[in-house]
Amino acid sequence: MTEQNARLGILLMLVTTLVFAIQDGLSRHLAGEYNVFMVIMIRYWFFAAFVLTISKRRAGGLRAAARTTQPVLQTFRALLLVTEICIIVIAFTLLGLVETHAVFACYPLLIAALSGPVLGEHVGWRRWSAIGIGFVGVLIILQPGVTVFEPAAIIPLIGALMFALYGLLTRYAARRDTAATSFFWTGTVGALGMTCVGVWFWEPMALGDWGWMSALCLTGVLGHFTLIKCYAVAEASAVQPFAYLQLVFISIIGVTVFGETIRTNVAIGVAVVVGAGLFTLWRQRKVA
Repeated sequence: MTEQNARLGILLMLVTTLVFAIQDGLSRHLAGEYNVFMVIMIRYWFFAAFVLTISKRRAGGLRAAARTTQPVLQTFRALLLVTEICIIVIAFTLLGLVETHAVFACYPLLIAALSGPVLGEHVGWRRWSAIGIGFVGVLIILQPGVTVFEPAAIIPLIGALMFALYGLLTRYAARRDTAATSFFWTGTVGALGMTCVGVWFWEPMALGDWGWMSALCLTGVLGHFTLIKCYAVAEASAVQPFAYLQLVFISIIGVTVFGETIRTNVAIGVAVVVGAGLFTLWRQRKVA
């Protein structure tokens, strides 16, 4: 990988994190006004259209993209992701952007912890130590026993666990399927599953909010497009640490747009979690 490719990959990751942060802000706004399942359903319709367009342009077209020897795994992956998205958006409405993402930031640590039992990968004592320190950071954020514990704070933790499992299953599926196949199943099955739920919660949307909904759909497509391009030009291990900058963008949006505050314990906890996460990424790259 050339230095130029690394710089382009980092730039694309920065754009991706900014776009996804804006997407989360739009999700929080719309989910505060309308049913979460309806909002995610419409968002997934556009995502599925994007996936079908990309798949159709690849060699072999839709048939090649859909071909898999593990349809049950691919279906479960797709439904797991769409469920996780619903859970996180619900957390946005209950806890806000800042605190939801502060807890959700532990998902790389969960991936490292679960990579042994799920994928059979070896996790050394250094990474286990980093995982333990990272979860101390999560406890600093949640403050159980120090203040009145907010049960809703468990919601983003459940979302992080689901997203970590989704990531591991994606790596497991990659042993037999291409990334294009996994992407196809993620978008199409996710849209079908979400439609089965969201259609029962349909409600009229104000004309102005359709503009915000269009922006949400466009940021979803743009974010996935820039992420695909990012991983196409640079190694994942080189750009992944920069994904943590989404916390910075989320904090800016949460504070300036939604009037959220950043509590001291949250800031300290996030620093611990991010530090531990960066260490696990570094160790993974070094071992590889």
